[in-house]
Parts: sequence; C-alpha cells; structure tokens
Amino acid sequence: MKFFVDTADVDAIRELHQLGMVDGVTTNPSLIMKSGRDIKEVTKEICDMVDGPVSSETVALDADGMIREGHELKKIADNIAIKVPLTWDGLKACKALSDDGHMVNVTLCFSANQALLAAKAGATFISPFIGRLDDINIDGMQLIADIREIYDNYGFETQILAASIRTPNHMTEAAKIGADVATAPPAVIKKMAEHPLTDKGIEGFLKDWEKTGQKIL
Repeated sequence: MKFFVDTADVDAIRELHQLGMVDGVTTNPSLIMKSGRDIKEVTKEICDMVDGPVSSETVALDADGMIREGHELKKIADNIAIKVPLTWDGLKACKALSDDGHMVNVTLCFSANQALLAAKAGATFISPFIGRLDDINIDGMQLIADIREIYDNYGFETQILAASIRTPNHMTEAAKIGADVATAPPAVIKKMAEHPLTDKGIEGFLKDWEKTGQKIL
C-alpha cells in the first residue's frame, strides 16, 4: 500500500520523505489555510520534494470552473493530481481533465455508487472518507471493501485512496482490505511505529545492559 501524507506542512513531509514513507501528498483548502502560505508557492515546494502525485484541490462548483482551475493548478508541476469533488459537475470535470491526460483525484466519496461513477469518468484516484463515515456510525472500512470488490470485478484502473484516516487501526484495515493508497496526517503515520510492548522491551534490555557495566562506544 502506498502512503500519501495528508498535509501542507513541508517540514513534516520532509521528515517522512527522508525515511521513504512518502509516495505522494494530498492537500485541500483547509490544509492550505492551516499552512498559512500561498497555495501555488507551498504546492510547488511540495512537488519539488516529492516524486509521486501531489493532490491540489479546485474550489469552483461548476464543471467549467473546475476545469479552468485544474489547468491552472497543473501548471505548478508535472506531478500534480487535480482534486475535484464527487458531484455531477465534478464528474464532468474529471472526464474532461482525465481525457486531457491529467491525473484526477475525485474526493469526498461516501458510497460505492459514487466510486463506480468516478471510475467510469476516468478518475486516477477515488478518495472514500473513512473517518467521516465512522463519525455517523457507518462502517467506513466496509465502503473500502465494497469499492475494492466492484473495481476488481470489472478491472477498473482507478486507485482506491483511503482518506479521512484517523488512527493507525484505519491504516491496518485499509491495507488488509487492499486499498491502493492511504493518505494520513503525519502524526498518524508516526504513531504506527508505537507499541507498549516495544517500549517495555527496550526498558528491560536497558536495565539488563546497565548491570553488565559495558559500553559499546
């Protein structure tokens, strides 16, 4: 499973990138706002750092506006994936942009039917929002499983990009189900390395090592 980092914080991206943990980046208007930087400036910096897709989102609500904004965002770098919402106008924009050879990430997906439409429209990525479904007592992981089954049934090439990841358990379940990509905040990715038994083991080893009176350096 590929790891995309869901942030516009270039320092956090750089830290994870140095460890080989970044296959791509996803941003959205809220993350750009949080960064406090100009969208084109910060997106260009991220694109220069990361070889994989960097999702940058349109904000227009009509198809023509999304297409125009998409072409403008694409000028930033070759690895831009244009994000459009899963609305009827978003699907129109997806079709037009993908026909032009651009990567398109269709976001805010909450049903298998929506995912099926996005694949038919030529989406490069479909982004089902797991956490937001969980918030309203709907199993977000079941949606990932349903999309996986449908895409495999018909050989759709659209990649399932599990989004709205809240916990390391979400990452585990997405990987088990077969999501192609998971995008998560840096804190969630780093938390995947934590386990209380690892901490306990280190503590025990260090106590025993102290008793030997030895030093490695």
